[in-house]
Parts: sequence; C-alpha cells; structure tokens
Amino acid sequence: MKKVINFVLLAASMSAGFATSANANELDDLLKQVKADRISEAKLDKQREAEFVAARADKQALLNKAKAELKAQQDRNARLTKEYAANEITLAQKEQELDNAQGTLGEMFGVSRAAAADAYGMIATSIVSAQFPGRGEALNRIANSKEIPSLPDLEELWFALQTEMTESGKVAQFQTEVTNLDGSKSNETVTRVGTFNLVSANGYLSFNDELNQVQPLAKQPAGYISSEAKSFFTETSGYAPLYLDPSRGAILALETRKRTLMEFYHQGAEVGYGITVLLVIGLLIALERMIVLTSVGSKIKAQTKNMDKPNSNNPLGRLLKVYQENKDADAETLELKLDEQILRETPTVDRGINLIKMFAAIAPLMG
Repeated sequence: MKKVINFVLLAASMSAGFATSANANELDDLLKQVKADRISEAKLDKQREAEFVAARADKQALLNKAKAELKAQQDRNARLTKEYAANEITLAQKEQELDNAQGTLGEMFGVSRAAAADAYGMIATSIVSAQFPGRGEALNRIANSKEIPSLPDLEELWFALQTEMTESGKVAQFQTEVTNLDGSKSNETVTRVGTFNLVSANGYLSFNDELNQVQPLAKQPAGYISSEAKSFFTETSGYAPLYLDPSRGAILALETRKRTLMEFYHQGAEVGYGITVLLVIGLLIALERMIVLTSVGSKIKAQTKNMDKPNSNNPLGRLLKVYQENKDADAETLELKLDEQILRETPTVDRGINLIKMFAAIAPLMG
C-alpha cells in the first residue's frame, strides 16, 4: 500500500513539472511578443510624428500663400477703385466736351431719332411695305442709334418718307408671295390701292407687319363689297368703284366679323330648322289658299253679273241654285236650306286657315 501511494505521488510530481515547463515557455513567447510590439509601435509613433511635422509645415506654407494672395487682391481692388473713380471723372469731362462740340447738332440728333421712330411706326405697318419690303430696318437703326446720324442715314430717312408719300397716291400691281389660310404659299398678282387696301382675284388681302406676310382675310366681307373688289382687280384702265378702308384695315376687320343672314340662320340650329319647316308648310298652305280663293273669287264675281243663271262651279252659284229650287217653300224652310248650303261651303273656303293660325302661335314659342 505504501508503494502504491509513493507511485501516485511520483506521477503527480512529474505531471506538475511538465505543466510548469509548458507555462514557462508560453510566458517567454508572450514577453518576446510584447517587446516586438513595443518596438513596432515606437517606429509607428515616430513616423506619425514626422508626418505631422511635415504636414504642419505644408499648412503653414499654404496659409502664407493665401495671405499673400489676399493682400495682392486687396491692393488690386484699391488700385481699380481709384482708376474707376478717375475714369468716372474723365468720362463726365468727355461727355461735357462732346456736348459742347455737338452744339446744335444735339438737337438734330433728337429730332432725327424722333422722326425715324415715327416713320418706322408708320412705314412698318403700311401696305406699301408689302411691295417694298425691308424699308423699316434702316429707320429702326436710326431710331435706336446713340450716335449722331450720318448723311447717308438722313438720306435714308428722307427717301423712306418720300417713297411712302409718293406711293400713297398710286394704284399699283405687283407680284408677291401670299400665305394662304392653310399655311401654303403661292405667288399671286396683287393690286395695291394707295395705303388703303390690297386686292387680289379672290378679294381683299391683309398685310401682317409682324411676319412681313401678305395674307387673305379669314373671311371676306359682305358679298356686294367683295364683288366690287374682284371687279376692281380685273379692270385695266379707267375708273372703277371700290370700297376703301381709310383706317388701314380696322374697318375691314370689323366688317369681316359681321355675320351673314345664313350664319344667323344656322345659329338657330334645330330650333331654327323646325321654325323653317313650319314656315314652309304655312307658305304652301297660304299659296294653295291664295290660288283657290282667287279662283273662287273670280267665279263669284262672274256669277254676280248673271244672277238669273246660277252656275254650280262657285259657292254663290250653288247658293242661288238652292234658292231657286226652294223659292216656293215657306220662309223657314228656305232659311234652313240656305243655312245648310252655307255650312257646306264654309269648310271649303276656310280650309287651312286654322292651321296657319296655329303655326303663327307655335313658331314664336319655339324661338
């Protein structure tokens, strides 16, 4: 028993020795690892310190550069401010010198600009520009110019006014491009009547000064006006009547807005058509009544000239015939016979009259 216990103790001491040896090896490795990490961290810290110092130097250089640039811009701003103030003074002096040098030419500058502006407003919208396009460009340039007009500019203004004045008294024909209502274009012969109207074979035309286009009216005026225009266009000599628009298109535009009788009629739509049907039926009945009553009236008139010989082709003759057939009867019987014959004749004469009266009452209510 004692040997067994000694053996167990020996085994336990050996296992403890082995465990202690293993733990010692692990601690050595850990110590080595700590030393290695310490060395690497020290190197990393030195590297970071070096980078920080270098970056700090770069930042300082950038800051110094920015400050230098700011100072340069401030100096430039001060210099430009002084130059601007000096230029303002110089500009005012030069403007005064220019005004003194212009003298009375300044008044001519204002007058020419005003005249060019007025002429541009008149010529640009004139139908004469349909025959002579591009006249308003020079006038617009003169009106918006800030310089004293040159001699060619003044001659251009004079020529434009003279052309407008001369052409306003002429009736001229010329070829031009007409933009139709569907957008298509055609080359047509157009007659210009002064500064009033443009006329073609199809009627009146208008000049769109914004698009510089000659266009037909959206709707031609009343037939008698359009027919005069077409007749005037075909004339080659002498005098011919024509309806003129002295307002340069305003009155003609109002005339085209007027609705014709047919437009008024179709505006009534179904109600108007119904009234028309009643009108036609009433007219037919009235026509039939007029023919019948005229015929009956002529026969009665002929019968009055020959009362002794009654004719059965008219109401009076038939009434006289009844009288002659019953003249020997007593007065009461004769009266009854005559009343009976009158009742027979009345529907023939009054037929359709009540229907016409009914139509006359219904038609206004439908309207």
